Amino acid sequence: MNDESQKEKLRQHFARRVTTQARVVLDTWQKIHEDRNMSAAHRGEFAAATDKLVRYAQRFEMASHTDAGKKVLGLLENWDSDTPLDDTLERQIQDAIETLSRSTLRRTDHENTEAPHQYRRTPVYIALSNQEMAGRLIRQLEFFGFRASAFTTASELIEACALHKPETILMDVNFGNDVNAGIATIEHLQERHDTPIPIIFMSDEDGTIETRLRASRSGGEEFFYPAVDPGQLIEKIETYTHGNTVEPYKVLVLDDSRAQAKYMETVLKKAGMTAHIITDPMQIINALEEFSPEIIILDMYMPGCTGMEIARVIRQQDRFHSVPIIYLSAEEDVTKQLHAMSLGGDDFLTKPIDPKHLIATIHNRGRRARSLLALMIRDSLTGLYNHTHTLHLLEQEIVRARQKDQPLCFAMIDIDYFKKVNDTFGHPIGDRVLRSLSMFLKQRLRKTDHIGRYGGEEFAIILPDTRPSDARNVLNEIRERFSELLQPAGDREFNVTFSCGVASWQNESSQAFCERADRALYTSKEHGRNCVTLAGS
Repeated sequence: MNDESQKEKLRQHFARRVTTQARVVLDTWQKIHEDRNMSAAHRGEFAAATDKLVRYAQRFEMASHTDAGKKVLGLLENWDSDTPLDDTLERQIQDAIETLSRSTLRRTDHENTEAPHQYRRTPVYIALSNQEMAGRLIRQLEFFGFRASAFTTASELIEACALHKPETILMDVNFGNDVNAGIATIEHLQERHDTPIPIIFMSDEDGTIETRLRASRSGGEEFFYPAVDPGQLIEKIETYTHGNTVEPYKVLVLDDSRAQAKYMETVLKKAGMTAHIITDPMQIINALEEFSPEIIILDMYMPGCTGMEIARVIRQQDRFHSVPIIYLSAEEDVTKQLHAMSLGGDDFLTKPIDPKHLIATIHNRGRRARSLLALMIRDSLTGLYNHTHTLHLLEQEIVRARQKDQPLCFAMIDIDYFKKVNDTFGHPIGDRVLRSLSMFLKQRLRKTDHIGRYGGEEFAIILPDTRPSDARNVLNEIRERFSELLQPAGDREFNVTFSCGVASWQNESSQAFCERADRALYTSKEHGRNCVTLAGS
């Protein structure tokens, strides 16, 4: 055995130890998640398992496992060992656990074909008069990583909710065959919970305004009439589940007063935001480049320059042209405030700052900024990155891979015989297939991976810090699972497959990199479709 093969064998041995410990962490979290009343009893076991994972991962230089484990340990510091886990912290830990689960999947143990334990979300409850529809929904939801349960009576649903609060409920308006009985059941349920459960109502009748108002007041997020197919419902269920945890806003604060800056940092972090504080205006360019803020807070008057001058400098950079800028000042003259905003600002807060007012302003500005950014960089049908932004992200990841000397993979996916799907079932069903694949990819890839709709039925995936064999394995598993998914089309169902080409970056331009992945994709097409091909040199 030569030195290289011996090193590879050692690497695989180390990877197995880390992967095994990661599964211990995932299984312990599952115990906590399944019985919230006993969560405190498992906290110590969970913390010890995670700490061991971090030590193993650091020793064997497995960065993704290390980062995920450290994030869990940091969150555990906010969990009092004598109290049950609260909803907010649970969602934050869940996010870190899902990252760990994806990392475990990515670093495949080639000698062990067993799929890593996949964390299952809290349940989705289904209360429909049509039991056949409920059964179809449960089968479909399983493919998307949900754990769903159907109920035939209101009492069964109420009892289940008392034991385990669901992420969302799909409810028949007339559940139990009585007019508005489903709404009445939901009203009763919502009284038992501090935070409302998102409800998706279905009805065989076009509800009156009174019925729709009552449904909305009880927590109804949607009211479907006539009944829709499982594909549409799953898209809505995905929207109202905690899998879509909102990322914290990244806020840059420039204030020459160190005391004021630290106060702002404390307020922002307490509100769950990521804050970066600078007190020297001359550091603004470096801070913008390193931190890439979503919102900027500027003190109006500082030694050497004003906030208005800094705002003008910021606005001269295209990438920060639409980032909200909020001024802070003791200035109460409305005319001067308006003048300041005309020079690049979006809002003006008067000192002393009310923390609630500040946080509300940031949320309002942040939501709008994210919505506008999404319109510019995302595909309107699937919500994935558009072609232009995908290539921009690829350029960024190439720079990062070169700097850190890390592997990088790029994959091209094409849905097989997509024209036939459109011709047979119509373009609305074809669009639903595209959304189905996009959701499938988002749920099975890491948050550090980038997924884009390249055009038509083509998708592109950027996989940072990923070896080619691992990229091929994870995409092949996704391909196999997606091919088993039944796509609904009225009273019919059909299967869809995709072909894939994967290339590993070889110190080349982004264009050459894309072309190699594209050639690998066409090799998959030539070999009969429904397969993954790894590009050569």
